[in-house]
Order: sequence, then structure tokens, then C-alpha cells
Amino acid sequence: MRRLVANRFVLALLMIVALAAEFGLASISHHPAALASGQGTPEPTRATVSAVLRACPGPGSGGTVGSGLAVAAASAGAGQATVSRLLPAGAASASAPLKVLTQPGLLSLLSVATAPAVPRGLAQSSDASAPVPTVPARGGVMISATGAMARGFEAEQTSAGGLATAQCLAPGTDFWFVGPGQRSAADIQLYLMNTDGEAADVGVQVLTDSGPVLGSSDAGIGIPPHSMVVQSLAGLVRGSRVVALNVTTSVGRVVAAVQETSGSGQPGAWLPAAEPPANSQVLPGLPGTPGGRNLYIAVPGSGNAEIKVTAITARGSYQPTGGTGIDLPGGSAISVQLPSLGGIPAAIQISSSVPVTATMGMPGGAAGAPGAFTAATSPVQEQGVIAGDPGSGGASSLVLSAPGGAAQVQVTELTAAGQATGSSATQTVSLAAGHSEVLNLPVPRQDGRPMSFAVIVTPQAGSGPVYAGRVVTQDGAVESILPVNSSLSWVPLPVVHSSVTAGLP
Repeated sequence: MRRLVANRFVLALLMIVALAAEFGLASISHHPAALASGQGTPEPTRATVSAVLRACPGPGSGGTVGSGLAVAAASAGAGQATVSRLLPAGAASASAPLKVLTQPGLLSLLSVATAPAVPRGLAQSSDASAPVPTVPARGGVMISATGAMARGFEAEQTSAGGLATAQCLAPGTDFWFVGPGQRSAADIQLYLMNTDGEAADVGVQVLTDSGPVLGSSDAGIGIPPHSMVVQSLAGLVRGSRVVALNVTTSVGRVVAAVQETSGSGQPGAWLPAAEPPANSQVLPGLPGTPGGRNLYIAVPGSGNAEIKVTAITARGSYQPTGGTGIDLPGGSAISVQLPSLGGIPAAIQISSSVPVTATMGMPGGAAGAPGAFTAATSPVQEQGVIAGDPGSGGASSLVLSAPGGAAQVQVTELTAAGQATGSSATQTVSLAAGHSEVLNLPVPRQDGRPMSFAVIVTPQAGSGPVYAGRVVTQDGAVESILPVNSSLSWVPLPVVHSSVTAGLP
């Protein structure tokens, strides 16, 4: 009893001392002499990016899915990026790295050989009683970058012809995908990749144009460390016109990817990851090619959505035909046709009464693809990097949009030899508020031969928010659209304030 009383006394004494110190320091920091010497509220600081992880399902998968990599880091200094194979779930320890890159400031194009076939015992080990069978997948890579190679980093998977088909994403706990349903894509594959050293546990929720799929809550998908598994979802969403997938983890992190194709033996399309549901989203990169435009929208909550679409074009911003009076029920995924946007390069802004997420589709894509797609993204912060622009076999352009205030961006090209030279290799583009501009990207040459190149998009000081999408066309048809994400070299840190309550429960 005496010890308990003594402990309470000591605790009370310590609290008094802490309070005295807190208020004493506060009074000193507000003393006129202290203020005169500049000891006011501390300014925010920032931390340099020192490591990044990315993963892609295509490289090494073999067949029409197999592909290579385009990697770029828009920085200088010492660092390295290690490319390693992902394992079929349940396989033995990882093999040696496929490639180690040590030169930032260059574009690196890598060819990834087809991975060994999945051992028969593993290929037959899926749980047939699960809502959707999960099987080990062949191929896939992860990229771990540190030091200067992690700053301004971007990686994309490429087709056999060198065209970028999808961005390699960072691991996370929540992914959304929205696109055509099984009527347009006979095969819908969900790839789940675990880049970490601990096992992950994943759940998948499915919405279609008929509403939530009953029994689609596929929870408890275990993914071992550094492994990849795949699910075929076509049977689950048979007859659907639109499908929306929400991939979440209860343990660990994963990278998710979705491939849709209209027939076996065809590469099809990789759906871009959509932004988490929000009341306002911007989808960049709509090309000026002809054909219809379909907006695929998911309303995940129970509330009905009142949606307005604004087109941000070279002639200004306006509501296109079919872009107003869109009322959608909660718990649904629906396609809205916007035919008046065909042939008009633009970004679109979605405003909704409840959080929604969306993807825009249009004619194009590789063989078997139900279209070419772009999804909502955030404005470019510091810089954005597009790693895989073909030197031949296609033409690249940027669709730059400023939905808010006027903006100015610098666009720089980067090759395997470093920054491209010439007046066209670095361009500055000014955007009026509420307008979009198309910038055709010239192909750099060395000794008269075209070179593949990366693109760096850098908003200038004082610029308003800028959204960008890279469009690759071939013979006038859209091959791929990649929204330009921020490729940071530093991240801001919040201001830290002292507080008595900081240590209290």
C-alpha cells in the first residue's frame, strides 16, 4: 500500500513538473525578445525519398501477356534499382535478381525472359470451394529502388513491340478498378502481388450494373511473401456490362492489376487503377481520336449519386451532351455514353453528391482489348514521369489540362543516353484556366536513328493544378493512355507542435 501511494505521489509530481515546463516554455516562446529573434511557429520541413517499391504482373508471364520494362529516375546521385521475379504462391525461395540498375537520369529498357512454368503441384493447389478459385501465377516482377534511383522514379511494363501497356504500381491496402463487364471482355483476370517479406490477406468486393454481386465477398485470400496469384472473374460477373472491383487487405500490402480481353491468346487491356471514391475527380488524357466515349462509374455507398461531368478542352470548360442530370443508385456500377467528346482532346471532371470512382473508355487498345482507358488521378506534384515512349512504331503526345487556375509546365525528354538535346527536347507550355492543350512529343534521334524516351512533366513555380495523360497512337488508333502520376523526390512533413495532451490517452 505504501509503495502504491508513493508511486501515485511521484506520478503527480512528474505531471506538475511537465506542466510547469510546458507553460514555462510556452511563455518563453511568446516573450517579445524570443519573437524578435525569429523563434515563432516552425516552418514545415520535408524528407527526401530514399526507397520505393513497384510491381508489374506482365513481365516474364509468357505468351501474349509477357512483356518488358521501361524504368526511369529523374534525379542524379548514387542509388540502385533491383528487378526481381515474383514467385508463384507456395514456391521456394527467390532466385537471383534479374537486373540491377545504378544510373539515375537515364531511361532503361529491359527485356524479361519468360519465367519457368508453375510446378504442377502448385498449379493444382487452389481451393475449389472458394467463391473464386485462386491459383499461383507465372511471371511478374518487383522493382526495389533506393537512393537516387528512388527519386523521381517511374516504371512501366511494355509490350513485345515496346509500347507501354500499364504502370507498375506501389503496394497498398485499397485498390479500385472500373471498366467493361463480361459482355465486352470474355476473360477478366485479377492479379495480386505481395512485394513484402510478410504474408498478406486480401478481400475482393464486386459491383456490376446489376448491383453488388451476391456472395462476391472473397475474403481471406492469402498471398505469401514476394509471390503473385491470379483469379479469373468472368464466371462470377457473367452477363455484366460494367464491373467494379475493390481490393482491400486486412493484413499486409499488395499490388493489384486487372487484365481484360475478348478472347484467349490476345493481350487485351490492363485497366488503370482508379482513384478511391471521392466527390470530385479529374480524368486526364482523352485523345483527339474519333469514336465514342464511355464513362464507367461505380457508386459504392448506399446513397444515390447526382453527377455532373465537365469537359476541359482547348476551347474552355463546359458540360458535354449527356454530362448533366446523371442520377445513379447506390451500390451500382454503370456506363454513361458521352458521344459529343469523340474527337476532342480533353480531361473530364466529375462532381458528385456522394463519393464515386470512374474510368473513361474509348476505341483502341491492343488485340482483344475492349478499348483504351484512362482513370482519375491527382494533379502533378513536383514532377511526373512517363517512362516508356516508343522511338518507332507509334506517336506520343501529352494532353495537359488546368481545371482550376492558369498553369505552366516544362516538359523534358530523357533517353538511354540522358537528357535529349535540341530545342524540341525541352518545351514550356502555358495553360489558361479551365483549358487543355495537346503537346506532340518529338522522337529524339542519335546518329539518325529514333530512340525510345521518357518524359518529365514539371509544373513551374506559381502554377495552378496540372493534370496530364500520355497518349500513344499507331496508324491513327489509340494504343494506350497512361495518366501522369507524381514521381516525387521529396515529401513534405507536417509541423510538429508541443502539447500537454499529446501523451494522454
